[in-house]
Amino acid sequence: MKIQCIVAHPRSDSFCHSVFEHATLTLRQAGHELVTHDLYAENFDPVLKAEEAYTTGDTIEETVSKTTDPVVTRHRQEMLVAEGLLIVHPNWWGKPPAILAGWLDRVLVPGVAYRLDCAEGEPDGLLSIDTALVLNTSDTPAEREASVLGDPLQLIWANCVLPYCGVKRIERRMFGAVAGSGLDMRERWLNEVCDLSIGCFPEAT
Repeated sequence: MKIQCIVAHPRSDSFCHSVFEHATLTLRQAGHELVTHDLYAENFDPVLKAEEAYTTGDTIEETVSKTTDPVVTRHRQEMLVAEGLLIVHPNWWGKPPAILAGWLDRVLVPGVAYRLDCAEGEPDGLLSIDTALVLNTSDTPAEREASVLGDPLQLIWANCVLPYCGVKRIERRMFGAVAGSGLDMRERWLNEVCDLSIGCFPEAT
């Protein structure tokens, strides 16, 4: 399976990166074909350009080429052929980091991720992704995240973004609170990352 793998955290020594490394290693060992991007390490430009700001009416061919940025073009082409998706990022103010939000703005565009014939219509999801796994790190206790804050990241990924693009199955797990956690707890979390990765993307045959 071709799996697009995205991590968004500015520190390469973060627990977020450990989660990403364990997930991608597990997927490689399971025989999957991975395309990996560390958005901060690659200095991805998250700023949507004027010529990229549109919502309806483009074909896939028009959309992929409707940017002067070769990096964005490559990301769009990769998403068109991806069969699975792994996204790893921290919970910052109940949302993804700005660099990842900008990646969504510039890559998951009409003609690549969805088609919308009119502003009032329902979208047709265009991605060929059956399963997406979203892994988050957080310093907010899980109970507070759910009962007080309403788990905004779940709303973003599982209600708003991925179903809109045609993703059929969305699995998400939040690990935390990371601050103050011991090595034993982090090891248990990383073991869970491996189990989740295989659970979502079984061994390639």
